[in-house]
Amino acid sequence: MTAAPVTPDLTEPAILSRARTQVLENGEGLSYEDLVEVLRLPDEHVPALLGLAHDVRMRHCGPEVEVEGIISLKTGGCPEDCHFCSQSGQFTSPVRSVWLDIPQLVQAAKETAETGATEFCIVAAVRGPDERLMSQVRDGVKAIHDAVDINVACSLGMLTQEQVDELAAIGVHRYNHNLEAAKSYFPSVVTTHSYEERWATCQMVRDAGMELCCGGLVGMGETLEQRAELASQLAELDPHEVPLNFLNPRPGTPFGDLQTMVAQDALRTIAAFRLAMPRTILRYAGGRELTLGDLGTREGLLGGVNAIIVGNYLTTLGRDPDEDLALLSELKMPIRELAKTL
Repeated sequence: MTAAPVTPDLTEPAILSRARTQVLENGEGLSYEDLVEVLRLPDEHVPALLGLAHDVRMRHCGPEVEVEGIISLKTGGCPEDCHFCSQSGQFTSPVRSVWLDIPQLVQAAKETAETGATEFCIVAAVRGPDERLMSQVRDGVKAIHDAVDINVACSLGMLTQEQVDELAAIGVHRYNHNLEAAKSYFPSVVTTHSYEERWATCQMVRDAGMELCCGGLVGMGETLEQRAELASQLAELDPHEVPLNFLNPRPGTPFGDLQTMVAQDALRTIAAFRLAMPRTILRYAGGRELTLGDLGTREGLLGGVNAIIVGNYLTTLGRDPDEDLALLSELKMPIRELAKTL
């Protein structure tokens, strides 16, 4: 979809004028201080903000949208205490530990490919993979590659250097490991491992030549400034892709009683992340259906987002894939063609 030229508005806030030059024209992401200003913009300026973010996406990323499906190889029973996650074995959340077998993985990959998705992500609720899990991933990746023409990504927690090297060697295209929250807020979200441990895994993944998928969650009680901090820290890490999740409060978790994020704040956050990382794939991930609904999903795609997860998430329901694909068609946003890089 080609964006119409935007004529600068002499009455627009100064931060939008600066962003128009720095990000749109020069391709340089905004600083932390500027991102705070973006997140503080009044509601009446949100449409202009989203329009600018869309122009940035179109100029520096193009019109294509990357579509991905995900499946959990091991669900529930995780030893970590991520306060947003119903898969933690430390909480009373109603998620049981379940393992998928290889034929189920292959079938799920085939069904994902049939939607037009180019990426299939295998996820496990673990601190990090043990040898049993690595063996199952090894067999699963080979079986999927033998049966389906689709890129395979993984999200298996924190890794050792040996595990990073093995995943790269067996053809894992991309690795997901979210920072989850800004460094200053991280201890309020997770206590069983550190922000620095997550950062180290991300750096090893990048150094091994895999694409790094690294994002976080917003709406977990963090301050506006901490949202800007998260965007800035992700920009410093420079991942290939940033999945942006909105908290969907899960019963039985420490964050289960939090209110869902206000839609306008979610849209400001989408635009801010785009203005922080003009060339990054910015993916709609968990919680968008609850936080934004159908209209918000459209506004986000016209406000900087250029990738989506179709179907259900790990423990929550998503939109019908046909609805998302129909929306992309309506917006004339082509699905990115499959391109194996390893």
